[in-house]
Amino acid sequence: MKVIGAGVPRTGTLSQKVALEMLGFGPCYHMVNVLGDLTQVEKWRRAYDGSPDWADVFGEHEATVDWPGGFFYRELLEAYPDAKVVLSTRDPDAWEKSMRETVWATYYGGSLICHLSEARRLVEPGWDAYVRLFKPMLFGERAPFARGHAESGGLAEGLRRYHEEVERNVPADRLLVWGVTEGWAPLCEFLDVDVPDAPFPRLNESKTYIDRLVAASLGVLDAWWAEQAPAPA
Repeated sequence: MKVIGAGVPRTGTLSQKVALEMLGFGPCYHMVNVLGDLTQVEKWRRAYDGSPDWADVFGEHEATVDWPGGFFYRELLEAYPDAKVVLSTRDPDAWEKSMRETVWATYYGGSLICHLSEARRLVEPGWDAYVRLFKPMLFGERAPFARGHAESGGLAEGLRRYHEEVERNVPADRLLVWGVTEGWAPLCEFLDVDVPDAPFPRLNESKTYIDRLVAASLGVLDAWWAEQAPAPA
């Protein structure tokens, strides 16, 4: 592991994943890895319960960004003493708006994606295990947004507290506080690599998240419903 992303979801982490891979720090682990293979949830469950096997979790990955890796940035800091840490940032108020429309809405608020997620939990054990683990990894008492996330402005304030915590815990010479809008230059200087002759990747994480969740949930529910249909007489 060469790069540890401590940034929370909705801070441009999918763009960051692609950027790191373009710079040679790949493959880069991201929440999309878990969403694409729910059997990985059990590995993260063991880590959450205090018995991580990082070699098994990450395999050949040379970097990690987003959750779940970011939740364990302190443990990874010790496990990989030569790795550098990138804390991806974003305007807290804009970030809260994005978070409430995507990740937070998956678990709270009675939104369509929340209802779809809850219905999917009833018929897919892997998704139920995912929600049982990842909801507390963001909003439980050990998570960055345990306090006030249900109140307007509460997520933004939680983001500020979390960033202050990371800056206290990570040695300054191992930490880059950076936003994807800053592009290649600060990231490449920190990682001691050349700036590539290509535009910095800009991916629409909100659309990707919602499209993936809705499509996967509808697919699972449609397959389940088809199995309930009575056999032709």
